[in-house]
Amino acid sequence: MTTNHYDVVIVGGGLAGLSSAAYLSSKGKKVAVLERGQLGGRAVTLKIKGFNFNFGAHAIYARDSSVLKTFEKELDLHIDWQDFNPTKAKYDIGNDLTAVPANVQGLFQTKLLKGLDKVLFTFEILKTMLKMETGHPHMSIQKWMEKKNVNEEVKEMMLTLASSNFFTREPEKIPSDVFFSYYSRLFTTNKPVAYIGGGWQALINEFVRVIEANNGVILTKTKVESFHVEEDRVVGVVTPEGEFTADEFISCIPPKEMVKVFAETRLEHAIAQHAEYEPTVVIVYDIGLKERIDVPYSYIYDKQNNIFITDISYYDQTCVPEGGQLLQATAYMRQSDVGNKELAEQRKLEIEALYDKHFAGWREQLVVPRVSTRAIVQEIKWTMNQKPMPIFMPDYRNLFFAGDWCEGQGQLSELSFSSAMNVAKLILEK
Repeated sequence: MTTNHYDVVIVGGGLAGLSSAAYLSSKGKKVAVLERGQLGGRAVTLKIKGFNFNFGAHAIYARDSSVLKTFEKELDLHIDWQDFNPTKAKYDIGNDLTAVPANVQGLFQTKLLKGLDKVLFTFEILKTMLKMETGHPHMSIQKWMEKKNVNEEVKEMMLTLASSNFFTREPEKIPSDVFFSYYSRLFTTNKPVAYIGGGWQALINEFVRVIEANNGVILTKTKVESFHVEEDRVVGVVTPEGEFTADEFISCIPPKEMVKVFAETRLEHAIAQHAEYEPTVVIVYDIGLKERIDVPYSYIYDKQNNIFITDISYYDQTCVPEGGQLLQATAYMRQSDVGNKELAEQRKLEIEALYDKHFAGWREQLVVPRVSTRAIVQEIKWTMNQKPMPIFMPDYRNLFFAGDWCEGQGQLSELSFSSAMNVAKLILEK
């Protein structure tokens, strides 16, 4: 068995693994990234019949305050930002469309609230922006609103917002501190949502470029079988190709996969607990069209059915053949609905009905559909009985964790980037 020694070995080549590797290698650390499959994890781009379909939520929220902006600046990443246009985002409220309150301007334009209710909701948002309201870690947003006697219209607006930003049909279960922490950033940003030209693959390529330019090693199709521990330290990771030793280790693989590699270690039971947590699951139904169907909006959210459609090609024209269009539909799920085939089929029909309503003629223009009835957008779902994994545990002081199931800032990919940055800084401070 061969031995390869590095300053840092990173297990998992998703967004967290690649960003931490790029950052550490740029600071002079000798790093190795071990990935059992292809780079990107759930953030990958798949080319089908000339269309680039992105797996994962292909959006960066609050990008001007995002950790990805810090990576961009410090690593000189070349990112083609395509900013979301809030004026082209609409709520479908049955017989009418109204503005999505993605920012304060949208808040004043929306028809979901009127008169005093709009003033009351604006006051709640102002308190959130000023961090006068932070919620409580032991109180769901539903319980918080009941305790504060929030009226029904304002309550519904807050839950509608939470549903659309947290990708869930059960927004009332979100911990109130998580809710307010998220919106204090989102409503103070100048860029609420942005896309990356070229999709996830363009970003992955940039991280790889930086890692390789700094003599980092990336090994794909390299399966980690176990972590080799001695007393209170991790000394190596074992693969079929040999053992990779290092001074520091970062595990960027989901807890459900970590369970196997940490068997018979001090962390076995702690990781097993996180492995039992439920992810955020949605149904994704993307369609590639040979010709554009022009409508006056690029995002439509069906408030009643919790389904949204984004015209990805409106922002990123590299994802379609000339003259084509790529629409991405996402339907939120209740946890009890996950795995129900009949309900999944019903949700698919609801998505198609929304396409019919807002993109008439799409069936005749259809080139390729892509349906996933169990797409994981985040490895942890925010409920009162689920907590993110710490980025380190006291059992092994040279072992760290990063990913969208870990403690960090924001949601979705931002959790991966922020936990990766926090871990990288802890290692560099040593």
